[in-house]
Amino acid sequence: MNKLYIITLVLMLVISACIKEDHFGLSKYGNIKVIEISNQASLAVINSDSLTATIEIPPGVETTALEVKTLKLSSFAKSDINIGDVINLSNNVDINITAEDGTIYNWQIIPFIASENPPLPNGDFNIWYQTTEGYYEPGESAETTIWGTGNPGTQILGLTATTPFEIEDENYAAKMETLDNGSLAGAFGTPISAGSIFIGKFDKNAIDPSNPEAAIDFGSPFASRPKSLKFKYKYTPGPENKDKNGNILPEGDMLDIYALLEVRTDKARRLATIWFRNGEIQNELTEKLIEFTYGELPSDAPNYMKPTDGEYVPEDALDYILPTHITFVASSSYDGANFAGAIGSTLIIDDVELIYE
Repeated sequence: MNKLYIITLVLMLVISACIKEDHFGLSKYGNIKVIEISNQASLAVINSDSLTATIEIPPGVETTALEVKTLKLSSFAKSDINIGDVINLSNNVDINITAEDGTIYNWQIIPFIASENPPLPNGDFNIWYQTTEGYYEPGESAETTIWGTGNPGTQILGLTATTPFEIEDENYAAKMETLDNGSLAGAFGTPISAGSIFIGKFDKNAIDPSNPEAAIDFGSPFASRPKSLKFKYKYTPGPENKDKNGNILPEGDMLDIYALLEVRTDKARRLATIWFRNGEIQNELTEKLIEFTYGELPSDAPNYMKPTDGEYVPEDALDYILPTHITFVASSSYDGANFAGAIGSTLIIDDVELIYE
């Protein structure tokens, strides 16, 4: 997947990133933006109206001593609970947030026990929300969705490479298309934008023109062991697959769809892998079922499927350990992160579902 990283985009994103809640005077805001507890099963549901953060805990996890792994607050706000603190989530936990202007907000962390077989929320892509910039993103809101797209990067130049697609009345899918960024972008080595959808967050504050994926925090908290992944897709590759310099490549364009289960502690270790890279024309929405490969991939597996650092979960823990995160990515051009692809390549994906038996 890729974003349009040319000078215009960078400047506009940097400027927009400087606009904080506390733009005028001392900030009155005392919100929890992101919170993550060790072993939580899914993304925390944060409600700034009720001042609650609801956290899903997997069955069987000892709840009396869970570590705060991530805590992001409103600008300049402070908390009486911090990263690294150990909290007891056998019951609700109070957390006081003090805004820059001294206002104190009494939040509650509310735990509940997860299903043993959790689904992917909005995996059917029927729910989309409209952003302030006018384009649509999958989910009910930016705060609650597990899904992200490359649109926050491409929309600066009026491009939205990922859009809702109505299959039939009120039944939507996600449509990804590889778009022409124009001659100016091409001169900067960013000729195309591949449509993409992923589990994770796009952070405009982390933008790095030299690393298109630096602004993306891939994955969401997850703690279960699905057997396989099922989805529906249709695909048409564009006519000319080119690299970022405009050279026609000998192979045609291909879609990329993959899912990873990871254990993230001191570092990320791969627990299970699914990868589907294919360039065949698929004119009809077709169901695909792929089993997760748990543990180390075979030596003859393509390098792109393997962890970049070679780290897998230790074999002696393979049969029982739970993942901490799940990642899912789909793109209309497999090498879009390097600004290579065929203009017009189109991927439609729907009904992404985890299968447990």
